[in-house]
Amino acid sequence: MSEFVKAGKRIPRRGEIGLTSDEIAEFEKCGYVMSGSRHRRMEAVCLRKENQIYSADEKRALASFNQEERRKRESKILSSFREMVYRKTKGKDEK
Repeated sequence: MSEFVKAGKRIPRRGEIGLTSDEIAEFEKCGYVMSGSRHRRMEAVCLRKENQIYSADEKRALASFNQEERRKRESKILSSFREMVYRKTKGKDEK
């Protein structure tokens, strides 16, 4: 389903499986009423499904962003510790 959403295409509904999004659009243009087009409840279900996909993608993106920020913060702390240790050891060598 996420592939359809990413491509900006309509998700096939029950009875439309096996047809491409373009074929479904062509049938609807000819005047056919496709199975999912009739019912408001079906539209609500499809919207919910699409929103779940978007939220899963957003969660993944947020997790990778947080991981990268954590990695940057840790490397900054490590570099400050290394610098502090270097200064302390350098000071002892000169005495």
